[in-house]
Amino acid sequence: MLTRRLFAASLTTALFGTVALPRMPLAADQPEGLRGSIDLAPYDLIPGVAVNQGDALNRVLRDAASAGMPVVLPAGDYVVSDIDLPDGIDLQGSAGATRLLHGGGNMLMSARGLKRLRLSGLVIDGAAQPLGSDIGGLLHLQDITDLTIDDCAFVGSPVHGIQVEGCGGRIARNRITAAAKAGLYAIDSRALSITGNTVSDCGNGGILVHRWEAGADGTMISGNRISRIGATAGGTGENGNGINVFRAANVMVSGNHVSDCAFSAIRANAATNVQITDNQCLRSGETAIYSEFGFEGAIVSDNLIDGAANGILIVNFNDGGRLAVVSGNLVRNLKIDGPYIHDGAGFGFGIAVEADTVVSGNVVENAPKYGLMLGWGPYLRNIVATGNLVRGAAIGCAVTVAEGAGTALISDNLFQDVPGGGIVGFRWNEKATGDLMTAGAETFPHLTLNGNRSA
Repeated sequence: MLTRRLFAASLTTALFGTVALPRMPLAADQPEGLRGSIDLAPYDLIPGVAVNQGDALNRVLRDAASAGMPVVLPAGDYVVSDIDLPDGIDLQGSAGATRLLHGGGNMLMSARGLKRLRLSGLVIDGAAQPLGSDIGGLLHLQDITDLTIDDCAFVGSPVHGIQVEGCGGRIARNRITAAAKAGLYAIDSRALSITGNTVSDCGNGGILVHRWEAGADGTMISGNRISRIGATAGGTGENGNGINVFRAANVMVSGNHVSDCAFSAIRANAATNVQITDNQCLRSGETAIYSEFGFEGAIVSDNLIDGAANGILIVNFNDGGRLAVVSGNLVRNLKIDGPYIHDGAGFGFGIAVEADTVVSGNVVENAPKYGLMLGWGPYLRNIVATGNLVRGAAIGCAVTVAEGAGTALISDNLFQDVPGGGIVGFRWNEKATGDLMTAGAETFPHLTLNGNRSA
């Protein structure tokens, strides 16, 4: 109901401006200081000076965390070391302009056993300084329940750019470059999200998601751009991968752009229930996408692979690797040479699988050895290969006919420009048959061939 008093107040507002309302008191748990960041003036934390200001920054962080206030560092260079990040701290900078340079000492920044930590807008630079033997990254974190690292840059680490262990939360929109080991090393994560980061020019890996023992992990790795990853420590695949998942179950790898890696664009080792979908993998030195050793369950679908020694491998049934779907992938422009001398099947084939796997709706083009490879020696069980297109391969499909091999259904595939035959039997690396599409398939009762064509 409109009273005279309310009408008068409304008229006054219309004529002279807003009526001042009574000020609501702050809640008891919302102190006045939460309205702004902590005042840096009393701490003599000054950008652009050459002396190490690690002690001053540590005092600022401790006091801000106690007051529940963020710390906002103005643009400029700060030489610091041995920064111990306290619980609840929100440390912010001016993106690309606030630089923390390692001033020597055991570490640059670390934290352990926190409930919450947020870092944003910082450039964290190794400044060609060594780290202690027990420190894994420029930022070294353990057991952070709710972690946010957003829009930061990590440059020139002598080890990993970031190392996080036992952490949950998100690592998003960061730039990591020139780490001697990996850009990001995440161990025993707890539903961590790694999204929208750019990782480049790292010595031994891009994004690594590992566990000390096999178990549920749940990390999501999506929308990252990874390029120019080396393998300076050598090996036959443990280094040199854009994305590497090891012993971590229930991990999703989707929508990433991965190029110019010494070994694999994406490598999942003993990673059960891994999903590798919608990624672009360019110019991999070895196998572009791997799911190998001791896993149960892998989906590899809708990926684009251009340039690799091998395209997609779902292998190591001898070590328990089994159960997969490989569908809708485009694999092209493979090469016969890899980064080491291979003592097994070698290089130059598009898609290879071994056990309890469906291979359907894929396109393989320009494979110097085999378009498809089904089984290896006796390691073949329950393979369905249907509706695939292979063109421009020495042999369209190589299938094992070694003693002890299990069943395979090969149907409705189309092979074009395969001078060595559409479907050919092998015992290990030895060619054992002619083209089974034209004669001789009945000799091998473990194989069922239907509706395949050569064009």
